[in-house]
Amino acid sequence: MQTNDRQLSDLMKDIECGNAQLPDFQRGWVWDDNRIKALIASITNNFPVGAAMFLEYGNANIRFKYRVVEGAPAQNVTPSELILDGQQRLTSIYSSLYSQSPVHTRTEKGRDIHRYYYIDIEKALDTGADRIDAIVSVPASRLLTANFGRDIILDLSAPDKEYEQKMFPLNIILDSAKTFVWMQGFIQHHNNNSIITQQWMDFQGKIIMAVFQYKLPVILLDKNTPKEAVCQVFENVNTGGVSLTVFELITAIFAMNDFELRKDWEVRKKQYFSGELLSVISATDFLTACTLLSTYKKGGTVSCKKKDVLNLPLSEYIKYADLLSEGFLEAEKILQEERIFSAKDLPYTTQFIPLAVLCTLLADGNRIRIATIKHKIRQWYWCGVFGEKYGSANETRYALDVTGVMDWLSDDTRLPRTVQESFFNPTRLLSLQSRLSAAYKGIMALVLKSHCQDFISGREMDFTVFKAENIDIHHIFPASYCEKQQYDRNLWNSVINKTPLTYATNREIGGVAPSVYLAKIEKSGKVAKSDLEQYVSTHWIDVACCRHDDFREHIISRARRILDEIEKATGRTISGRDSEEVIRCFGQPLT
Repeated sequence: MQTNDRQLSDLMKDIECGNAQLPDFQRGWVWDDNRIKALIASITNNFPVGAAMFLEYGNANIRFKYRVVEGAPAQNVTPSELILDGQQRLTSIYSSLYSQSPVHTRTEKGRDIHRYYYIDIEKALDTGADRIDAIVSVPASRLLTANFGRDIILDLSAPDKEYEQKMFPLNIILDSAKTFVWMQGFIQHHNNNSIITQQWMDFQGKIIMAVFQYKLPVILLDKNTPKEAVCQVFENVNTGGVSLTVFELITAIFAMNDFELRKDWEVRKKQYFSGELLSVISATDFLTACTLLSTYKKGGTVSCKKKDVLNLPLSEYIKYADLLSEGFLEAEKILQEERIFSAKDLPYTTQFIPLAVLCTLLADGNRIRIATIKHKIRQWYWCGVFGEKYGSANETRYALDVTGVMDWLSDDTRLPRTVQESFFNPTRLLSLQSRLSAAYKGIMALVLKSHCQDFISGREMDFTVFKAENIDIHHIFPASYCEKQQYDRNLWNSVINKTPLTYATNREIGGVAPSVYLAKIEKSGKVAKSDLEQYVSTHWIDVACCRHDDFREHIISRARRILDEIEKATGRTISGRDSEEVIRCFGQPLT
């Protein structure tokens, strides 16, 4: 890696002739008119605008398709360097300070416009003025109008009108010959006036020379830099703009073989990944899963780290992409069967990746539909959720779990790592206070899976009801009631005191004691007493505790039931249910 400052004028010449081009990530140029004016103001003030990062072209291991910077006339030119970071800045500078064509940009509201940029000589020399106020953009006609085009407020449609308004066209500022011609016309237009001549000399010294001598810091990666290093270095130095992802790099690599990965993903996303759950899967997630599947199928080392994804051959992507897409659909069905219906209730997005790969592998012979196999898949999944194993960098766990689960399916004694390591501390229930936690979401899914019914309608909370009845998580002993009773917030606001309820039922409950809202529901005639008690019990709630407003026993009873259900789901015994810590927190054992 080399770092050096480059003359802005030299960078623009490289862009113009095609020596510096862009990897074809197919990302649009996004800067709007106001941001371009701010950039120009910074450059004319000789303020730093950040570094750019280039990659020497010619690495046989990184065969990017390339394209010229927007507006550059070069055609069929092999670049010397590729711009990895700084596309928006360099495109903006090239378009506004070098190209002779109007700049294609946008308004703040996103409307496409074409502009030329000028600098007001008098305002630029006014030390008390804000430089950005001296930067003026005008339409491609070079006429600035008002009153729906009926009134012309600034006419720069000819050089003599530029001279008269003392508006210097910025797209010639880096061309000394054109600047010289403009200066001659400007001074002659004002009859060689000494004041005007001096004004020009000041402008040339303070503004034009500052821009002409402006240098931009450039980080240059040599052509032997590995793909994964290119991606990692970019992530480390990029602090703004559109980030360079693994997906962007592979898009450019696949484009060398005329395969448009971005278009393929857009079609695939619409066809497969638009559901309630699968909409959370990103293009990079899909590539990671495809790499995991590909390396497993090859029979060697199974891995899907960044370097492995960057080395995914196009042939392997084409071979497995459709099968994997179907695998993701099967994974979504499994999660829905486990009563995980929406993205906000998904414990881990990351665990979706190995689950989808497993579903793809087990599609052969329709093995994913065999009850014993599906049971193990579910057990592994819940061990990941309640063991809270998928909350950080997971590429190594993806590989270990896919190989581990596949081995386990053939040999009951070979437990996958996630199943072996799964551990749930009973006191963890008290720290599960919101749905930000995977374990919290998992417990609510298990409640739904136990065929819980709405308190009033008695309808089981399946997918249809979940969508239609606006089901959310609510307190069993209401929050306002618990606060009035001065109960411990760690107890009443924990997952132990929460359950899925419809919006309508939650309104009926209100903020009163359970004995009061149960009596209220019965009195309304909407549900018989025996039915109501049956519905409430399906939520693992001790009805007697609610009838007597026995909060303490309610917490103990439900905590025990939740732990029982976690044991069933994971197939793992929860140790420490009678530990000193549990007794201190709950007042008695949870055995």
